[in-house]
Amino acid sequence: MKNRDEILAGAGVNTRLAHAGNDPADYYGFVNPPVVHASTVLFPNAATMENRGQKYTYGTRGTPTTDALCAAIDELEGSAGTIFVPSGLAAVTVPFLAYLSAGDHALVVDSVYHPTRHFCDTMLKRLGVTVDYYDPMIGAGIEALIKPNTKLVHTEAPGSNTFEMQDIPAIAAVAHKHGAVVTMDNTWATPLYFRPLDFGVDVSIHAATKYPAGHSDVLFGTVSANAAHWEQLHDTQITLGTCAAPDDAYQVLRGLRTMGVRLERHQQSALELARWLEGVEGVSRVLHPALSSFPGHELWKRDFKGASGIFSIVLDGGAPDRHKAKAHAFLDALGIFGLGYSWGGFECLAVHVSLSDRRVAKGPTEGPVLRLQIGLEDVKDIQADIERGLAAARAV
Repeated sequence: MKNRDEILAGAGVNTRLAHAGNDPADYYGFVNPPVVHASTVLFPNAATMENRGQKYTYGTRGTPTTDALCAAIDELEGSAGTIFVPSGLAAVTVPFLAYLSAGDHALVVDSVYHPTRHFCDTMLKRLGVTVDYYDPMIGAGIEALIKPNTKLVHTEAPGSNTFEMQDIPAIAAVAHKHGAVVTMDNTWATPLYFRPLDFGVDVSIHAATKYPAGHSDVLFGTVSANAAHWEQLHDTQITLGTCAAPDDAYQVLRGLRTMGVRLERHQQSALELARWLEGVEGVSRVLHPALSSFPGHELWKRDFKGASGIFSIVLDGGAPDRHKAKAHAFLDALGIFGLGYSWGGFECLAVHVSLSDRRVAKGPTEGPVLRLQIGLEDVKDIQADIERGLAAARAV
């Protein structure tokens, strides 16, 4: 592509996704970059080795493959730098380790991804860091929870499983006033539909296992920081040695090329089904931020450019002792939906959500919560499958 940078700067999102990250001219015209499997890198002489006076020095510190993906992610995030780690969970835990020390205090949203909470309640506690959980709807009121030793505020919007929205700019402004780093798990929206760094977040976290990879076959995490926090993040990754595999980096870069069109389909199908489900017998509530009935809809509409393909429904549960049986009946009746914990791939998935770890944001209690990942299948087929599940649940 001639005048590549100039053209891409003003291009649409799918054009940028198709061309971001690497220039074919750098690889003899091949469209995709090479997959470089590397540990040892050779130096031409002792002086260069001593001074590390060349671009690549060891496999853990980057290769042409990871550099191509890194450039693409930085362009999408608007970040000063990005690290790659072996999973989405590592994408959360590495920045926590980067910015927190013994004696520090962190504030973490109560609707957080459960493995993040487990890390906070076990490893961070053992390392001498105290953590308090806050209501996702707290907004600027988070100031009342800030302590002199609060060093990090972690956000996630929408919230895990129940999709509560957060006023990210308000929370970030308060945190920065008190000198705290703001991190955000942005896996649901991806940088296509929300760019955290544009809204005051310092570090954007993404389980690239989900929509960037997109095919349920890669575990991968990205962490992108602004200029003020990049060096500390990068140094932490080098110290920990948490690098991602070259084949996985290549797969994620390949997935990025089609992420825009896939997300459009996920969004369209999920919204159509969510709107339909609002009027279906046996469904008490639909938890989707893009629905006007959802409590956080105005925040979503103000800050986000789109929605992805995952949301939850709350069944009419009847007596509490019947909730589990209804959830299991729904899940066991499904034929197209797989029963699996991940999401962001091409296929529909469903899971019975547990909210037993919540401390502040308790979530729905009138019935079981079922999280639905809407894949790329035809909507009429997905709808028929959900109807099978609902019929089975009503029969319990």
